[in-house]
Amino acid sequence: MTGRPSRAAFRFYAELNDHLAPGERYRTIEKEFFVPAAVKDWIESCGVPHTEIDLVTINGESSDFSRLVRDGDRVAVYPVFESLDITPELRVRPKALREPGFVLDVHLGRLARYLRMLGFDAVYSNHAGDAELVRRAVEDRRILLTRDRGLLKHSAVTRGYWLRETDSRRQVAEIIRRFDLAGGLRPFSRCMECNQPLVAAERAEVRERVPQAVAAAPHEFLECPECRRVYWQGSHYRRMSRWVGELAAQKPERR
Repeated sequence: MTGRPSRAAFRFYAELNDHLAPGERYRTIEKEFFVPAAVKDWIESCGVPHTEIDLVTINGESSDFSRLVRDGDRVAVYPVFESLDITPELRVRPKALREPGFVLDVHLGRLARYLRMLGFDAVYSNHAGDAELVRRAVEDRRILLTRDRGLLKHSAVTRGYWLRETDSRRQVAEIIRRFDLAGGLRPFSRCMECNQPLVAAERAEVRERVPQAVAAAPHEFLECPECRRVYWQGSHYRRMSRWVGELAAQKPERR
């Protein structure tokens, strides 16, 4: 193909720069092309998953993902806005879920347990492949949590988040801030093993399934109706309660 190539300029804002190559962060990126492509394809070719984007403007006008990028276009890409009302601009993702549910990839088992401990609906299986994760995210309207950017680029996924942190406790704090969940903590209300809401249990019903000293102490017991695990307020509960208090004080991210 001969002739002068077309050019377009792209600028990514705030934490979207985490996905870019170091030399492309916080600056205008010039791209050359001969055939126009959809803005979604251009954005993801830069490494940014579409699930983390709330607003795209082309030449100052809001755009959906299907619009073709043409010669001379200037594209601005903004992250999910948690505290800023951008109505009536054209959002490119669904509205936030009032009761967020999560599905986590196979590398995030410890994070799943922590989220369940805090009372959040967190689906996890260490055998789930990419197709299953995408299916659960779409059919159950869950937020897909992953460290795999490629998984978030699947066209069917509309809600997802790429975790920046690698330590599971720091990942919890990151999610609480990112989705403004500090006010929605319901600690020790869900089974950490199978994700089911816990129900109250009588001492006589659980006596044979807990240590003798625990059964004799003045504990209140909760039970998982699925796996029958029994929970009570022991030393682990007191240690984790301090951490929960710190998480409840988290402030949402501001952009």
